[in-house]
Amino acid sequence: MATVALPDWTRAVVKVGSALVAPDDRGCSTTHLLPIARFVIQSRRQGKEVILVSSGAVAAGLAEQGRGGPGTGLSIPERQALAALGQPLLMAHWRRLFDVPCAQVLLTYDDLQRRARFVNAKNTIAELLDRDTLPIVNENDTVATEELRVGDNDNLAAYVAVLAEADLLVICSDVDGLYTADPHDTPDAERLPAVDAITDEIYDMVGPSHRKVATGGMQTKVEAAEKATDRGIDTVLVNGTKGGHLDALGRGEMPGTLFRQAEQPLPARKHWMLHALPSAGRLTVDAGAADALRHEGASLLPSGIVAVEGRFARGDAVEIAVEKEGNWTRVAKGITQYGAADLERIQGRQSHAIAEVLDEAPADYVVHRDDLVVEA
Repeated sequence: MATVALPDWTRAVVKVGSALVAPDDRGCSTTHLLPIARFVIQSRRQGKEVILVSSGAVAAGLAEQGRGGPGTGLSIPERQALAALGQPLLMAHWRRLFDVPCAQVLLTYDDLQRRARFVNAKNTIAELLDRDTLPIVNENDTVATEELRVGDNDNLAAYVAVLAEADLLVICSDVDGLYTADPHDTPDAERLPAVDAITDEIYDMVGPSHRKVATGGMQTKVEAAEKATDRGIDTVLVNGTKGGHLDALGRGEMPGTLFRQAEQPLPARKHWMLHALPSAGRLTVDAGAADALRHEGASLLPSGIVAVEGRFARGDAVEIAVEKEGNWTRVAKGITQYGAADLERIQGRQSHAIAEVLDEAPADYVVHRDDLVVEA
């Protein structure tokens, strides 16, 4: 198997999953955390900056109440209460492993999708790093409802890597890397030492998690890698249960799978639009409009829209798709200048006719090319 070197880096986000923090489902354990802490300490001594994203609050809360076992099947109020109970225990557990100040940073999806709050989180983490403090990030399960949850710390770590402007994302899991098939089911599956681009074929390789305590699995790890590499951040998937793998990482070796950064990373605002803004609806366009968006750098005009789906307002993000024989292919995602009700009235019309239909016409386009992210 080809040898892959770890790319040079100066700032990394290291994600540690529940399988490592609470391996026996009985609360926080140092079983797998000591090598991870050693990697963080050695990296800091080399003048590098590290941010931790750690799971385990709910598991710690369960253990505190004498309720071992996986935290599955819990209601939102139960998860919120257990996370509130477990968060200080999780932080205390990490603090015992470091001789530097540690700071807790709790985020929700709302902090990531709202640009002002995204920038505030970015500034907070930057200030902590300037103060030689180790930020330890987790999702704020104490207040997060379903619609405000990222849902897994793999994707949260990718968002943190983006807002912190990291150049490396390390996802520590209980697997050796990405395989050509699920190694639990296919013994002769091969580990991929490097992935140059995350394609549909890569997603076809991944399956659900085998651990009940986990909220992610390989699917979310690939999703996180896609978010990070789209922004120009190299991403590593490494087995955190094997201390030697963390030591190798510290020596610049690559024991897992390296997802290489995109050759043409997305600008910050377009990355935020594509990966953080939720889509509120879908616009179906004709083939001519799809081609103009993909190949001519055009804005979306009302004349190219053939169908409007969803209930959305001006300023919301919408998917833009083309339909062929009953199948939809996403062409782009963008921020619309018109709400759904108005679009249903002007779809298919020329731009100069908008004012004849609507009392207010803020623009002669529906989505400006600067507010548009076209699919590769």
